[in-house]
Amino acid sequence: MATMTETFESHSPADGRVIATFPVMAADEVREVVDRARIAATWWAAIGFDERRRRLSRFKGLLAKRSRELAELVHAENGKPTDDALLEIILSVEHTNWAALHAERVLKRRAVRPGLLTLNHAAHVQYQPLGVLGIIGPWNYPVFTPIGSIVYALAAGNAVVFKPSEYTPAVGQWLVDAIAEVVPEQPVAQLITGFGATGQALCESGVDKISFTGSTPTGKRVMAACAANLTPVLLECGGKDAVLVDRDADLEKAADAAAFGAFSNAGQTCVGVERVYVHQDVYDEFLGLVAEKARALTPGHGPDSSYGPMTMPKQIDVVRSHVTDALARGGRAVVGGPESIGEGVVEPIVLTGVPEDSLAIMEETFGPTLVVNPVRDMAEAVDRANAADFGLAASVFTRSRTTSELIASQLRVGMVSINSWVMYAGVSALPWGGVGQSGFGRIHGPDGLKEFTRAKSTVRERFGIPLQLTSFARHPKTTEVVRRMTSVMHGHGR
Repeated sequence: MATMTETFESHSPADGRVIATFPVMAADEVREVVDRARIAATWWAAIGFDERRRRLSRFKGLLAKRSRELAELVHAENGKPTDDALLEIILSVEHTNWAALHAERVLKRRAVRPGLLTLNHAAHVQYQPLGVLGIIGPWNYPVFTPIGSIVYALAAGNAVVFKPSEYTPAVGQWLVDAIAEVVPEQPVAQLITGFGATGQALCESGVDKISFTGSTPTGKRVMAACAANLTPVLLECGGKDAVLVDRDADLEKAADAAAFGAFSNAGQTCVGVERVYVHQDVYDEFLGLVAEKARALTPGHGPDSSYGPMTMPKQIDVVRSHVTDALARGGRAVVGGPESIGEGVVEPIVLTGVPEDSLAIMEETFGPTLVVNPVRDMAEAVDRANAADFGLAASVFTRSRTTSELIASQLRVGMVSINSWVMYAGVSALPWGGVGQSGFGRIHGPDGLKEFTRAKSTVRERFGIPLQLTSFARHPKTTEVVRRMTSVMHGHGR
């Protein structure tokens, strides 16, 4: 007797309507998908860089031409305003274009100059595709974030198995279907759907690497599941990003960036602004500007809303606990407060005077809240910014190029924007990733392409020489001759 496959529904966070229904895939189903991907990966790697570039360029064209259609789906399933959805799709087009155009240049076989001991050899390094990539994507940026793994992995010659968040599976289905349109011959990109158990099954399925984006606790579980088979992992986890504002900064620009970074997408951004450390000399003016901008926002479900509802209902409880803790420990609400936290929509909340060891400072809030605290100078700002266990990104605002670059170099993060917020995301050649509890590994740019390959080194003897070191038949004086040569060349320690 046939058994019924378990399913789940994707709901709109705006009104609860059902977007689509998907299967909860079990471990054996996941393994079948991975097995199909193995065959596809062999074919995809064999067609070469030029053909992969043509296919990915066509996929880029689909993203661009059908961006409005995809944006409406993101709006429906994720809840963010359509314009914000379009922004992440536009960025995805740029990254797809970069990966398609530059994969061969970055990954092609190249010669390496041999050293003194290997002058008679030619040396080369090449970057070979890993095979099958398992990609576990988030719900907050359901297009831009997974694209950073999907298209770079494909450009490098791999097949991918993509598990989107259970909150945005329809967006994941759209992406996989679009890739199938430009690569109909083999399933180089496949979808699996379900909950945590499905993700664990992917980790244990024998894929050649897992690329995960999500919370730090879930990232640790992914890493543990992958450890059994020594499956390598790339983790892009949470953040607690800070903005540092010096006394000579353009305060209007800094306040605008901080407000957008904190409240856009309802604060549900891994590189969202959660803390601001502003020089005490301009603290009052800056706080007033941020408060003014926060009060002007109109969150909600409508097409003209500044930002949408919380996508994941349980995150509302996290926001509430952080705000309550901050106020109980002496913080002050400048805009909003506990009353701003509704059942679906959270109004903007700006806090100040929050203790540095509070939940709102040390843990990821992932909601539309912002803490603004004064500091004596930028040295103290750097110290406070680095005190959190997270290290994803940060922003620095100052008119001094020397000061800004010094501060940027001292911040323990993977990415820094100077006099802007999140603009590193728009530069396709730059790597994306963090340190500490924010994870490790990189997507985007040359680093992102190499992340989905294995480096292979090859040497070839071009001609024989009398000084044979790696032979039992070597002359007794050979090692001494080479030792003297090494001493002459390197003994001065220059």
